[in-house]
Amino acid sequence: MKDVQDNRTLAKAASPGNAAAGQIVLVLQGGGALGSYQAGVYQALCEAGIEPDWIIGTSIGAINAALIAGNTPENRLARLREFWKRMEQNPGWSFPNLFTGFNEKLAYWSAVTNGIPGFFTPNPLAHAGDNYPLGADQAGYYSTAPLERTLSELVDFELVNRCTPRLTVGAAHVRTSQMRYFDSRDSQLGLKHIMASGALPPAFPAVRIDGELYWDGGILSNTPTEAVFDDCPRKDSLIFAVHLWNPSGSEPTTMAEVLNRHKDVQYSSRIASHIARQQQAHRLRHVINQLAARLPEAERNSEAVRELASYGCPTRMHVVRLLAPQLERENHTKDIDFSRSGIMQRWEAGYAHTRAVLDRSPWIGEFDPLSGVILHEQMQLMPQAAE
Repeated sequence: MKDVQDNRTLAKAASPGNAAAGQIVLVLQGGGALGSYQAGVYQALCEAGIEPDWIIGTSIGAINAALIAGNTPENRLARLREFWKRMEQNPGWSFPNLFTGFNEKLAYWSAVTNGIPGFFTPNPLAHAGDNYPLGADQAGYYSTAPLERTLSELVDFELVNRCTPRLTVGAAHVRTSQMRYFDSRDSQLGLKHIMASGALPPAFPAVRIDGELYWDGGILSNTPTEAVFDDCPRKDSLIFAVHLWNPSGSEPTTMAEVLNRHKDVQYSSRIASHIARQQQAHRLRHVINQLAARLPEAERNSEAVRELASYGCPTRMHVVRLLAPQLERENHTKDIDFSRSGIMQRWEAGYAHTRAVLDRSPWIGEFDPLSGVILHEQMQLMPQAAE
């Protein structure tokens, strides 16, 4: 209980009313079964009395985000638990002493052949031939009708559209290859928007919204932190960026390692380079702001200078990056590891990592006044600002 009370003190220090923090933003990456890590992150925030003002998600991140935004604060954690309980895969038999990794392979093939109750089921017609006319709305190896029913039971979209918290989900426009962010601040969100954000091809069919087809946003940008940086108007922010795929890793020496590393590289979305570019851009905005302040008042108030000064920005964004761990014997099938043990291990890791971050509160302190974006890594929790 004392730990929770201590964390509530930290929450107060990091509340949106505190200029050292600003709005609380939770950014949730896509990654299938790895998303249980995000639920653990939210549990730790919730217990510390920290509720996000804005949640941005892609794929499984959009689903977790909807479960949070679409429920009252006292019910959010229970809804997350209910969802992940429904996702648990129970193959019906196991052989714990046969050989190492056998049960994991058994669970994988069970998911591939039978689907996951409450999430997806096989689409037999998808195996009728590559050119069989399934139709644009049904072209996928699986049907996500079970997920649609699950979310309709667990998410209240009337609450979502109250915009407390604000919800943004990313999806890829099929015809134009453009990323589209659907935002509850700007329009009404519904079940289809969440389904579209998680419609990963070729497994799942695209989802039609306003006559247009959308796929999983993760195929274009699996780490939607860009939505915060590009928001208008920008605000001081404390951003918890929850990553499921490791951008760094060792050189693979086996085909299993190649397949695993390939997925990490593909879906980590070059987040390090994105953050570095944003650090540079925001530093320049701070420079412009300070240069404008040094001009004589008569020049500062001229129309030409006001227009140039408008490119400046005084906001500061602290990005706290939380990274899901690699479990023992984890491989390239980890994103469909819906085993009870896999879900619980990742959930517990998310909880522990976030508790550690809250204990450190690295966003509290003095920082370079020219640094507009400050990155705090999960492990060392030391600020990294652009030079």
